[in-house]
Amino acid sequence: MKQIPTNIQHLFWDVNLETFEPHEFPEYTINRVLEFGNEMAVAWIKELFPISEIQHVIKSDKRLSPKSAHFWALLFEVPLNEIAALKRE
Repeated sequence: MKQIPTNIQHLFWDVNLETFEPHEFPEYTINRVLEFGNEMAVAWIKELFPISEIQHVIKSDKRLSPKSAHFWALLFEVPLNEIAALKRE
């Protein structure tokens, strides 16, 4: 049984889809969907992970692009000043 739906497997181009367990790598999985996914992919991570975990990734993941970070912060109600990807070094 595949863990990642067929229609979003392309988001995980660098993992072995036969053995990859999304629950074991929540930050990686959520980041990929937030950065490259569509509505179906976001619906999938919302089923897989609690909203608080998605919000945590939005806050802490410096790999998110500023555009993605702003967008997801608005949708998941995360204050912009708490987002690592938007903070200047």
